[in-house]
Amino acid sequence: MTVKHSLRIRLLIRVIGAVLLLLSLFTVGVYIMVRSALFRQFDASLVSIGQILAASVELDGDEIELEFEVEQMPEFQERERPTYYQLWRDDGTVVAKSALLDNSELPRLQGSLRKPAFETISGSGGRIKRAAGFTFMPGISDSDRQPVEKRPLYLAVARDSTVVLNQLWFLRWVLFVVSAAVTFLSVVVAVPAVHQGLRPLNTIATEIAAIREDDLTARVGTKTVPSELLPVKDRLNDLLCRLEAAFSRERQFTSDVAHELRTPLAGIRSTIEVTLVKKRESGEYQNALCECLVIVRDMQAMVNNLLMLARLEAQQISFRTEQIGLGELVDSCWRPFSDKAINREISFENRIDPEIVCQADRQNLSIALSNILENAVEYADEGGHIWTTACRKDDSVEITVSNTGCELTTEEISQVFECFWRGEPSRSEAGVHCGLGLALVRRIVKALGGDCATQVKQDGTFTIRVALPSPTLNGSDAPY
Repeated sequence: MTVKHSLRIRLLIRVIGAVLLLLSLFTVGVYIMVRSALFRQFDASLVSIGQILAASVELDGDEIELEFEVEQMPEFQERERPTYYQLWRDDGTVVAKSALLDNSELPRLQGSLRKPAFETISGSGGRIKRAAGFTFMPGISDSDRQPVEKRPLYLAVARDSTVVLNQLWFLRWVLFVVSAAVTFLSVVVAVPAVHQGLRPLNTIATEIAAIREDDLTARVGTKTVPSELLPVKDRLNDLLCRLEAAFSRERQFTSDVAHELRTPLAGIRSTIEVTLVKKRESGEYQNALCECLVIVRDMQAMVNNLLMLARLEAQQISFRTEQIGLGELVDSCWRPFSDKAINREISFENRIDPEIVCQADRQNLSIALSNILENAVEYADEGGHIWTTACRKDDSVEITVSNTGCELTTEEISQVFECFWRGEPSRSEAGVHCGLGLALVRRIVKALGGDCATQVKQDGTFTIRVALPSPTLNGSDAPY
């Protein structure tokens, strides 16, 4: 078995893939939340500084003054994490800016004290700054100089965000290392877990391997199996039941064939041995040969029936459908048995309407009806009655053949279509009356697309119903 078809490998890939997906979602979620929290805190400090600076700006006439020395604030004196500011008039003139900026400029962002604008910028030396921009109206100084016109000012505050970025970089590495470790541990744990989970399959495989072809009574999964494997176990046991039944039928069929052939062969042998014991007249030899010929004909009929059954089972027979008048066909099938019926004082009545027709193969339907009628003549009571009827039901035609004198029970008639089954336990007779006739009927009718059923009434009336489809096929060949 190739790796790509291995259930164990596919389960491992899916389990580890699911772990990696969940781990990736968790890692990304943690990183986004931590990054958002860090920048939210960082931006809050910038907003706080900006609001303090904006509150200290006053307008004295046309001059803009700061109430205190901004450069003396600790934030603007720190060299490791420097903070910068820059103040503009609305015409773009720089009013004041941080000494640490030198010749650099901060971006002038359109924001307000309540909703400042933020931007990440690159500074000298590869430093990354985070800037916040404010637009505000300055306060009025307490001096006597009144401003000519009060105009908005623009303020930008920025701080080196390298520390925050370094913290995020460290967080990324921690999450990567943790993810790699969890993935490795997942593989280490998943391999034995999958192996343990698949152990019931190995157990079932061992039980299947232990089943011998000469003993199909064993069943799979006799011990407790997981609920997920119960359908597999049930289907396997159903298959074993069907195989056991098929092998049993095959052994029974072989035994029945051997039994049915042994009796006529023994009859032929005994006839020949008795004839050869002493010299006889030519007439006696002729009688012995006639007895043997009758037995051989019966054997040949049985073999022909077996051969036709085998061909029907192998779907090697083609049917040529045509429109058939059922009344006329039943009459023609009855003629070979009329003499025997007369000898047994059995009356026959064909009640089929001459107008009823069906689409079927004439030759094979004749074989089926002949076997049914022969069975009726054979097992009807002395002086009994046989009758046939037919009716149309939707797109099918139902033919019934009934006879009196049946002594079979309801349980027994369910077996009449089985090969070599006969109502009498004795099997002294051989040949065509060996229990193949009705078995052949059922297979022919099924091959024609129909179905057979039997019924016995309390008054001893035995009925065989044959339902045949009656589509319009225009007489074309319909291979089985």
